[in-house]
Amino acid sequence: MAKEQPPRREQTWIPLRNRNESNTKMKLTRCGKITLGITVMVIAAVIIGLIVHFITYGQTPLYYHISFKVNNIDYDSKFEKQYSQKYMDLNEKIVSLINETFHGSKLRRQYVRSHVVQVSQAKGKVIVHSVLKFTFCCKNKAAKCRDRIETILHQMLNGETGCLHIDSSSLKVSEMEMPTAENLLNICCGHRRITFSGNRIAGGMDAEVGEWPWQASLRENGVHRCGATLISNNWLVTAAHCFIKDSDPRQWSVSFGLLLNDPQLQRKIKNIIIHEDYHYPAHDNDIALVKLASPVLYTSNIRRVCLPEANYTFPPNSDVVVTGWGTLKFDGTIPNILQKAAVKIIDNKTCNKAEVYGGVITPGMLCAGFLKGRVDACQGDSGGPLVTADSKGTWFLVGIVSWGNECALPNKPGVYTRVTYYRNWIMSKTGL
Repeated sequence: MAKEQPPRREQTWIPLRNRNESNTKMKLTRCGKITLGITVMVIAAVIIGLIVHFITYGQTPLYYHISFKVNNIDYDSKFEKQYSQKYMDLNEKIVSLINETFHGSKLRRQYVRSHVVQVSQAKGKVIVHSVLKFTFCCKNKAAKCRDRIETILHQMLNGETGCLHIDSSSLKVSEMEMPTAENLLNICCGHRRITFSGNRIAGGMDAEVGEWPWQASLRENGVHRCGATLISNNWLVTAAHCFIKDSDPRQWSVSFGLLLNDPQLQRKIKNIIIHEDYHYPAHDNDIALVKLASPVLYTSNIRRVCLPEANYTFPPNSDVVVTGWGTLKFDGTIPNILQKAAVKIIDNKTCNKAEVYGGVITPGMLCAGFLKGRVDACQGDSGGPLVTADSKGTWFLVGIVSWGNECALPNKPGVYTRVTYYRNWIMSKTGL
C-alpha cells in the first residue's frame, strides 16, 4: 500500500506488502477439460433448476419500524452514541426480548433479525425505535404480516418483559422500504458483517468483500489518487495533501467497494474542506473532509467507521490495521483489490529518535508499523484509514495515512494524522 505524496522522493509512501514478496502474483489455475459431457449437462440442469426455483419461490424480505416507550429507563444523552455502553446494553436487552418473542411464535421461520436504530425521549423516558426484518414467500402478504407482527408484539408487551417496563399502549408498527431499512440496520458505526481474517505477519494481503466497509477511493477525473474513510452518510475524512494540485470538487469523485476497476457504488463530491492550518510542504494538519453530493445508504458492505472521542488514548504497541489500494512497493503498480495489513502503534518518543524521524513527529501525528520495516502504506494509500477494534469488536479510526520516507524502510514507519487530535475540528465542520 502506498500514499499519494507530494512530489519529493523522501516524502513518498509505503506498501502493505512485504517488500521481498512484492513481485509475487497470485496465479489462477486453468481448469482441465471434463470429458464426461453427460455429467456436465446433468449438473448444469440441476443448477438451472435451483435458480428457477429460488426466483419463482424465493423469499422476499419485508421490513418494519417499531417504536415503544420504556417507563423504567430515564433518557441519557449517551444513548445518542451508538457505540456507548448504555446504548449497546439497551440494544442487547431489546433485541434479546424481540428474538425470544418471535422465535417462540408462528413467525419463527420468517423472522430474520432486529436492531435498535435510535433512542429518543418523551418526558424524560426512553422511546426505543427498532427495525425488524422478515422473509415471506409472497409479497402480497405484507399487510397481513404486519397485523400478525403487531399482535405478537402486543402479547409480548402485555406479558413478562423482565427488567423492562414497556408501555404497551405506545407501540407503533409501520412498514418500511428495503433501502431505508437496510440503511438503518447497518447504521451502527464500526461494525462489519465478516471478521478480520488477516494474520498478524509482515506484509499485506487481499481484503475480502465487506471486510473494510468504510474504505473509499478518491478519484481525480476518474483516476484513483487517495484513500478516504466514510464517517457518515454524507461525510468522509482524508488527507489534505491529496488536494495539493487540485481542490476543485467538480474534478473529484468517490467510489466504494473491494475493486478499483469495478466499484460497488460511486458518488460525486459537493465540497472539500481542507484544514485551515495545513501548509504544504509541511506535514502538520494533514487532514481534510469531503462532503458527498448525495448521501450513501448503508448496506452490509458500505458502513461508517466510529470516530473516537478527543480524550481517547490508543496505547503504544496496540494492534491496528491499515488498508488501501496503494502500490505494493515504492514506485510500483497499484493493485485492483483492496489491500490490508496489520501493524503496531509506535509511541512518538521512539518515532522521534535520531535514527527514526529525528524529532519531526508532532502531537497531531502518530507512527505505526515496525522499526524493522517491511510492512507499511505506500503511494496511493494517502488519506486512507488506520483502524483498531475495541474489546467488543467495534472499529475506530485511529489515524489517516499521511507521510513517510519511501515505503517500508527500516526505522521509517508510516506517519499518520492522529484523529483524536483533530476530533473537535471534525465536529466543528460536520457536527459529527
